[in-house]
Amino acid sequence: MKDIIKIIEYPKEGVLSKEILKDRKLNLTLFCMAKNTEISEHTSTKAGTVYVIEGNGIFNLEGKDIIMKEGVLIHMKENAVHSLKAIENTSFLLTLVSS
Repeated sequence: MKDIIKIIEYPKEGVLSKEILKDRKLNLTLFCMAKNTEISEHTSTKAGTVYVIEGNGIFNLEGKDIIMKEGVLIHMKENAVHSLKAIENTSFLLTLVSS
């Protein structure tokens, strides 16, 4: 068991990621983005979800902006183009699933 809230830690700038769980089919990672940090447009070869724990940001998924705030769950299909911008310190869990 891990208390995710207790392991959130924001860097002064950039992104800090912590692997929570990894096996053959599932990869769960905690991301902590410092205020004003951006992750440029990219894709993932796996389908996944982003669950926002806290913060305020913008998640752009295939051209559509989604506000990242506490409790928001975002589903991504494999190879979906996406980018992120943290307006405030923002943390989220990224779950990637292999088929």
